[in-house]
Amino acid sequence: MLAKMHLTETHERILVFLISLHSIIVGIMLLFFGEWAVRFAGWAGADPIFFIWQAGVFHFVLVAGYVVEYSRHRSISLLVIAKTTAFVFLVGGSLLADTPWSVWFSGIFDGAMALTAFLVHRAVTRNSTG
Repeated sequence: MLAKMHLTETHERILVFLISLHSIIVGIMLLFFGEWAVRFAGWAGADPIFFIWQAGVFHFVLVAGYVVEYSRHRSISLLVIAKTTAFVFLVGGSLLADTPWSVWFSGIFDGAMALTAFLVHRAVTRNSTG
């Protein structure tokens, strides 16, 4: 399907924006609504809350990296590495331990974002070089 579409840099820029927006929302949830986010995700609580806040800040750092890399170089290496790592960690964790629904769901969603970003970037690169 992607091979038949003529994807442009605008499509890729929108995709990077949407993936970044997702990470910002997750970061906000973890940093400012950590207790609620953890309960919503299926755990009983977040003790100590510090590590939930740290995960929220980490999401903001990743977004900064995604945006800086894409703005300066039109590349998505950090995004693909981060989302692929999340996929492996979260799905692997779901297979090895009893985890709430949110772990496997997040893993699949992160994997889908990594694969989509990779395929769109490849198509845009091919379309721009002829």
